[in-house]
This record gives sequence, C-alpha cells and structure tokens, in this order.
Amino acid sequence: MARPQIIAHRGASSHEHENSRAAFRKARQVGAEAVELDVHATRDGAIVVHHDAAIPGAGRIGDLTLERVQQCQLPNGESIPLLSEALPLLRGVDVWVEVKGLEEYFDAVLLRTLAEAPEPERYAVHSFDHRLIRRLGIREPGLRRGVLLCARVVDPIPVLDAAGASVLWQSAEWVDRQLVDTLHGAGRRLIAWTANDDAVIGRLTALGVDGICTDHPERVLALRS
Repeated sequence: MARPQIIAHRGASSHEHENSRAAFRKARQVGAEAVELDVHATRDGAIVVHHDAAIPGAGRIGDLTLERVQQCQLPNGESIPLLSEALPLLRGVDVWVEVKGLEEYFDAVLLRTLAEAPEPERYAVHSFDHRLIRRLGIREPGLRRGVLLCARVVDPIPVLDAAGASVLWQSAEWVDRQLVDTLHGAGRRLIAWTANDDAVIGRLTALGVDGICTDHPERVLALRS
C-alpha cells in the first residue's frame, strides 16, 4: 500500500489553534511530515500567516499595517505570526504555503522570505489563484508549485501546465482512481485535502495519493502503519 505524506492542515489544528506557533510546534509531535499554512500580505508588504482575509475586530489584512496586525491576538493568546517567524519552527518538515491573495508588487517579498528562511529547499507554494502560481513560477522557476481545485476537470494536466505547477491539490471528495492514474501517468503528484475521517483517509491511501492534508496527522500515521 502507498505511504502518502502526512501534511498537517494549518499546523496540528485539531490540537492547537490553526496557523499558530503552537500548532506548528505540535505538528511534528503528532506525526506530520509536512505542514500546510496560509498567508496574506499586509498593506505595508509583510507576509503574515492567517487563513481568513480579515481579522475579527480589525478588518482586512490587506488594509492593515503589520503593526496593527501584531496588536491582534489569536484565540490562544498568541500574536499572528509572520511567515518568517513560522518557517524556523518547521525545520525538518516540508512546508506548503497557500497564498490566499497577493498583489504582484509583493511577489518579491514572499519569494525573498522563502529564500532566506532556514530550509528553502523544503518550501513550496500553492493557491486557488492559478495565475498567481504562474506568476511566482516565472520569477522563481525552481520553486515547487501546486494548484488547488475543488471540481472535476476534464483533464487536469493542461490545468497544471497553464500554471506551471507539478502538484495538484484536489478536494478529497473529488479524488478517484482515474485522477490518480492520470496524474501519475504524466509524472505529476496529487495531494488530497482536507481528509479527517478514517474511512476517507483509508480510501485515499488505497488509491495511492502522494499526500493527505489533514487536521489529524496521527490518524493518517496510524492507518498508514
């Protein structure tokens, strides 16, 4: 049976608050081999780790300065981390950075943050905005890139090629044998997201996906063993 990579969704988010320093520290302890996290750029060009575009009580991250974002607290009492603060906590695991939204003039900031962090060879980007991924790839061809989908497309290979990506992140319910075979036959990789139920994790493992993004890394580890 295949051994899909165990990817902690927003860190170990079933154990600690999502996209927090605590969640990133916890991820490896519960069996994660990789971590997925989300980023936005502030008005003044800082890359911060947060899922939603807006911070409750403060407003859209893109309209806020870094100073204002750092005044906000997560429910666990931590401040919202910069990407440059999160990456050193994730030494020894791969990191998939989901770029939620990024104006083109901040592309260089994101790429520089990844290049200057401790293990740049372990970092990759993915997004629902395939144009953004294509843009980043033009600037940094060596950067590993993926695209997110939540639909069954007729042929995923042209979708990947158009974005310059090699990895498809597909919503778990849309993963089937045909998709796995098509991607592997073309030398591409498939990561399923977000799978938390044991039956779903077992089905994806049996299909031979390359990675499973989950809130419960320990469940994938147990079923994979």
